Amino acid sequence: MDRNTFTGLFLIMIILAGGVFLMKPSEAELKKEREVQRADSLKRAGVKEPAKNQEKLAATPVKTVDTAALSGPFGGNITGTEQTTVLENENLKITFNNLGGKIQSVEVKNEKTYGNKPLVLFDGNQNKFGLNLNIAGKITNTNDLYFTATKTGNGVTMRANYSADKYVDFVYALPANGSNLDFNINLTGFNQLLQGNNVNLNWETTLLQQEKDAKKEQEHSGPYFKYVEETPDHLDLHKDEKKELTEGKIEWFSFKQHFFSAVLIPTVPFDKGNLEVKVSTEPGKIKWYGANMTLPFNQLAAQNYNFKFYFGTNKFSTLKDQGHEIEKQVDLGYWPLKYINRFVVLPVFNFLEGFNWGYGLIILVLTILLKLAMSPLTYKSYVSMAKMRVLKPEMDEIKAKVGEDNPTLLQQEYLKLYKQVGVNPIGGCLPMLLQLPFVMAFFFFFPNLFELRGESFLWMKDLSTYDNFINFGFNVPFIGDHLSLMCILMTISTLIYTYFNNQISGATGQMKYIGYIMPIIFLGVLNSYPSGLNYYYFLANMLTFLQQFLIRKMVNDDKIHAILQDNKAKPKVEKKKTGFQARLEEYMRTQQQQANQKKK
Repeated sequence: MDRNTFTGLFLIMIILAGGVFLMKPSEAELKKEREVQRADSLKRAGVKEPAKNQEKLAATPVKTVDTAALSGPFGGNITGTEQTTVLENENLKITFNNLGGKIQSVEVKNEKTYGNKPLVLFDGNQNKFGLNLNIAGKITNTNDLYFTATKTGNGVTMRANYSADKYVDFVYALPANGSNLDFNINLTGFNQLLQGNNVNLNWETTLLQQEKDAKKEQEHSGPYFKYVEETPDHLDLHKDEKKELTEGKIEWFSFKQHFFSAVLIPTVPFDKGNLEVKVSTEPGKIKWYGANMTLPFNQLAAQNYNFKFYFGTNKFSTLKDQGHEIEKQVDLGYWPLKYINRFVVLPVFNFLEGFNWGYGLIILVLTILLKLAMSPLTYKSYVSMAKMRVLKPEMDEIKAKVGEDNPTLLQQEYLKLYKQVGVNPIGGCLPMLLQLPFVMAFFFFFPNLFELRGESFLWMKDLSTYDNFINFGFNVPFIGDHLSLMCILMTISTLIYTYFNNQISGATGQMKYIGYIMPIIFLGVLNSYPSGLNYYYFLANMLTFLQQFLIRKMVNDDKIHAILQDNKAKPKVEKKKTGFQARLEEYMRTQQQQANQKKK
């Protein structure tokens, strides 16, 4: 077999293997096919397939109740029929269930999911909420009791009777406006009945998917908490974790999603507790959260606990109005990036928002203002690179004279030249480094900015998520299942910027091509990031082109070269060396001495 025949057969094998892999049916398709085959088999056998709800009923075990328990403590609340009560205001629609006397679901009004459905934070029996009461060594969880609901105005009281004069009240009151729900727990007559000096509050819930990209939503979601007089903290955002909170009293805790939160704030801090998070693998669900918090029990005849729920958006200003530093659960980056975002970028953004412009225009103006503020540094960086560029012929002469075999000596000669003409070799880098924190700050700012959620601009339907201009229908390594047009434009503009930057700096060799690698990496990284972020980076590149064009008109290479040569001719006054210069020269001398000794 000759090489051409072998190559052809090998390519055919690759194509066939790729076709088998790509055409392989998904698990969902296999499941559907099995159901179709099962239905056909039943039909041929003349057997009627049971309805789905009948299958569920048959699979659900019937709950049996001990007759003696019905006449004991909480006997009248062990069995019952589930009933719901609804409270509404302009921001929230909250449904309560008498089973557990708990909140069954919370709908945030005036907000929609990415699929334009009502935005429900959690719903159903997966939401558990109750007290663990230790009575005579037996734990009773109020989540399993049927409460009696009494609605009065815009409030509802849920009561579970232990006996005629001993009962548990959950009292909810929803103000006419706002995103808060007042919540009171009243334990009446439980003094000398409950064992121990505390009771445990348990809350478990599964938060539902609200955003287009479930993976990104998971990465920005997690339980947050705050110790008294400490900065808010959170559990791991990427994997399952359980954390014991025993380092102080707990001021509040939060079940945070990307753009929405459910927060519980006690009037008197919790003594201690634990938080747990599990990443959900079910479609439509983001994460499961669990909280167990300890409340002090003082053996009072009427023990009261007061709380406030917050159900709503993670808009920074809205969370700040809640107090307790809850706004710090909005991730604005690490130090010093979070201070740049908090005290510079966010105030300017809020100021521009007051003009009622579209968010595409706001981002444009924000970028222009930032570029204007950074223009002195950009100018200084350009001039420094221009100096290095006009020195290149002299540096090439030194390189030809010294050769490349002795890089230490070559660097020493370069340093002498820099010193003669008065050029700082890193003068072009420092201004760019000073601008870098502002560039990186936006990497955290836009992905966590609630204001961009659902806002469209040009072809981008939602600036808070990626624009899937091209959908592949399957995952491509490094890229994903889509291609973002704004990310492509950002990448192209960065490649062009790199090309012109190389022309300005006079970069050669490997340095000339290294700059082209990063934009390609950014294409893969930022392809699934918000289109608002890629739009900002694209605008920043475009404005940089404009800045460099204007600066180039202002800066004359011949004049710079004349100034450098004039500096070279002037008598040098020995200046005190900085510590860095002294260490650099000492390092060069040491390297040269070692190189000379090796030659001997």
